This record gives sequence, C-alpha cells and structure tokens, in this order.
Amino acid sequence: MWIMFSIAVAMSLITYLKEGNYGFSDNILNSVDVIYVITISLAIAIFGEKSSKITRFDLGCLIVVGMIVVFWLFTQNHLITNFMIQTILVIAYFPVVKRLFETRVNSEPFLIWVGMLIAPVLSLLSSKGMLATVYSVRAIICVGLLLILMLWIEVAGKKSKSNKVPV
Repeated sequence: MWIMFSIAVAMSLITYLKEGNYGFSDNILNSVDVIYVITISLAIAIFGEKSSKITRFDLGCLIVVGMIVVFWLFTQNHLITNFMIQTILVIAYFPVVKRLFETRVNSEPFLIWVGMLIAPVLSLLSSKGMLATVYSVRAIICVGLLLILMLWIEVAGKKSKSNKVPV
C-alpha cells in the first residue's frame, strides 16, 4: 500500500504544481506527505517483513494509480488527474475501516491520528489554490471519520465489557 501512497501523493503534488503558479510551501501538507510516505515506503522496503503479501485490494489500487498516471501523461489534465488521485487517497482508508469493523477492536493509536487531523487543519492557513484546499479538506474528512469510528469502537467495546455479568 505504501508504494501506492507514494505514487499517489507525489502525483497529487505534481499535478498541483502544474495546475497553477505554486510552490512547495503553498501546499505544505502535500509536500510534507510526499517526504513522509516515501520515507515510510523505504523503511518498509529495507526493514519491513519480507513475507507480506500484496492483497488484491493493494494490487487493484496500484493498477488504478498507474492508470491515472498514464491518463495524466497523455492528457496533461492536471485538475482531473488530481481529483482522481484524491479519490484513490480516500479509498486507501478502506482497509483500516474494514479491519476496525471486522475485529471490533481499535488497534490504531489515537495520538497519531489526532496529529494527522491537526496537520491538515493547520495547513489550510497557508494553502494556496483550490487543489491545496481539496487535499487538506479530504484529509480532514477522512481522518475525522476514522477517529469517530475508532472512538465508537472503543466506547462500544467498553460497554460490552461492562455489560458482562461476572459468574
């Protein structure tokens, strides 16, 4: 998944920069995300478990991202390409959401996700252009909904534990 993230986030930044007269600091969240996801991808490639298998979902996302890159190479339509990438970045949350629903156990750290919510909120203060705003708002909505789901699972788990009567 991190390879797909790296390509998608990099393409989001490239299409943003090509769409207008912007610099890296004008969409600071996307710029920092590129460094973040590429660093994680490299760390996983070097230090990660080699036995991890690519799922069908991973492969499907990677193929769609590849198709979006090809679309952009031929059309140079930065705006449409960027919107398609934002859609992929929304879909990328699905495995976490699926795991939370299936296990009914929150294994995600709240502190990290709250930080990932604060970052796009703060980035809106310095973002320039519609695509930078779309990137930040997409991140706020996705992370916000994920945090609500995590909280719901935590509360539901505590309620079910307190409803059990000791024998």
